[in-house]
Amino acid sequence: MNRLADATSPYLLQHADNPVDWWPWSDEAFAEAKRRDVPVLISVGYAACHWCHVMAHESFENEQVGTLMNDNFVSIKVDREERPDVDAIYMTATQAMTGQGGWPMTVFATPDGTPFFCGTYFPRPNFVQLLQSVSTAWREQREAVLGQGAAVVEAIGGAQAVGGPTAPLDAPLLDAAAAKLASEYDATNGGFGGAPKFPPHMNLLFLLRHHQRTGDPRSLEITRHTAEAMARGGIYDQLAGGFARYSVDVHWTVPHFEKMLYDNALLLRVYTQLWRLTGDPLARRVARDTARFLADELHRPGQGFASALDADTEGVEGLTYAWTPAQLVEALGEEDGRFAADLFTVTEEGTFEHGMSVLKLARDVDDAAPEVRARWQQVVGRLLAARDTRPQPALDDKVVAAWNGLAITAIAEFQQVAAVYASPKDEDANLMDGVTIVADGAMRQAAEHLATVHLVDGRLRRVSRDGKVGEPAGVLEDYGCVAEAFCALHQLTGEGRWLTLAGELLDTALAHFAAPGGAFYDTADDAERLVARPADPTDNATPSGRSALIAGLVAYSALTGETRYRDAAEAALGTVAPIVGRHPRFAGYAATVGEALLSGPYEIAVVTDDPDGDPLVAAARRHAPPGAVVVAGRPDQPGVPLLADRPLVEGRSAAYVCRGFVCQRPVTSVEELVAELG
Repeated sequence: MNRLADATSPYLLQHADNPVDWWPWSDEAFAEAKRRDVPVLISVGYAACHWCHVMAHESFENEQVGTLMNDNFVSIKVDREERPDVDAIYMTATQAMTGQGGWPMTVFATPDGTPFFCGTYFPRPNFVQLLQSVSTAWREQREAVLGQGAAVVEAIGGAQAVGGPTAPLDAPLLDAAAAKLASEYDATNGGFGGAPKFPPHMNLLFLLRHHQRTGDPRSLEITRHTAEAMARGGIYDQLAGGFARYSVDVHWTVPHFEKMLYDNALLLRVYTQLWRLTGDPLARRVARDTARFLADELHRPGQGFASALDADTEGVEGLTYAWTPAQLVEALGEEDGRFAADLFTVTEEGTFEHGMSVLKLARDVDDAAPEVRARWQQVVGRLLAARDTRPQPALDDKVVAAWNGLAITAIAEFQQVAAVYASPKDEDANLMDGVTIVADGAMRQAAEHLATVHLVDGRLRRVSRDGKVGEPAGVLEDYGCVAEAFCALHQLTGEGRWLTLAGELLDTALAHFAAPGGAFYDTADDAERLVARPADPTDNATPSGRSALIAGLVAYSALTGETRYRDAAEAALGTVAPIVGRHPRFAGYAATVGEALLSGPYEIAVVTDDPDGDPLVAAARRHAPPGAVVVAGRPDQPGVPLLADRPLVEGRSAAYVCRGFVCQRPVTSVEELVAELG
């Protein structure tokens, strides 16, 4: 009996018709394994995962494999995006046993959840042999199996332990982190490290803030070069916008085609902040089109943002996205087809597979002559129309709280910067206006969805789908990312409700996730007990729960003046500081927040009757120091602490620049404000 038909996870639903008697993660599944005295097989993956699909087709859809699994195991299917706590524990075990990790993750465990053998993808012959060997070992070598499990649990406990050395996250440490990143920088291709190459969004956010605080030209150069290389590469969708998960090569040419919400949200922030600080036209375009991708492709009307677009289309990677020169000519005609092939580096040999090429920009066109830009955009529109007739990748439409928080924060920042550069109008001002309108609506709907659907009895739930909230409890990253998002929305809208909600989430996190020494666990104190309690401080594909919570605490403290939240943030940053110093590539978000604290962060209140059009508001947002909070509105607006007791000056708009709620004298001109922020 397969029990996945009622799941909220699209990944689990993909396996609902397998001949495997799958269970969802539940106490009942482990009780059944105990009753039958058989091991548990835990298979962990996610909907957009290419090799998860491969293993499903090879093994889980096979009747003989299904029979072997059903006869000898209780099999549990886990969506790692719904249950990051389960994934974290068993990924630690897999890495401890094999030295590497990945998905699909295949774990064999005792009926109490203790893992004793772990791996990732297995081709069907290997998997069948493994099933037979594990089953035999369970029956005939039980003592050795249990001993192996005990050793693995001990290793997990050590890897997930809290405590350890702490240090202040001060200027010398952040300077050293920036220098270490510079030493690991790929000066030829941009980014860090070799293939596969992942977009280093959090490191770039840190370097932008570091440059702004210190004036370090190297940090800005690394960010600009990497941002340009990614935006011109195949990892970026040259037709519809949005970034793929990673590049399989060092040149950003051939992507792993899945598009994740969290990557695009974090990259939107990078390009938005690069645009804000430099006015770079490429950064402007990519920020605009990434915001449009989020709003058009991932937003679910009346809900939040979906998790991902699949890596495959009908089981084939790149089927939707790759082109040959002949296909370009067919779509565009001979002359424009040759123009597109030259511009997008589409060759007869191909840059991908089977003579196909992934579109990448051969040269910068953002500063080209108007007629070249017009032709480029006209070609893009026609190619996109042709591509839309092809089979399209599947959508993982579940809404993940943390990732929606990242998207809300990113769009709120984008809206602020777009307003700064709203005039003078340029040739595609109407396009920018359209994107900001649609993105604003998507952002607000997502925030409402989190506030009304994901908040249940004062506690966050991790996921929802089709407007229905799932059972998995929110983990630390959910509380941190959503609290930071509500703080960002408060700054954008001036509405007190969002700040109140952010405070409630942070209070819950402080009460239920705190660990000794200023650290935090990733799961609540009243959450389901696993074989260990995860507490990972490192930033990987997304901010760690700890870094996300620190960011929310810092923003909330700056917006309210309540110092206990800042104190908690500083203590938690102290637990991450050793990682920032030694391995900054895995602490990018923590370093980003560290820059905000080192800068102040500044608190900028603009009292005005015209928060949308006042030049003081635009200047505050354009020149805000790293991590600054900016709020604009009428004096003493309810629920907005930064506007309390800050009057107009002789009837005119005024800006109050503060740190720790201690303010300099109010200024009424843009020049004076820029001087104070400089």
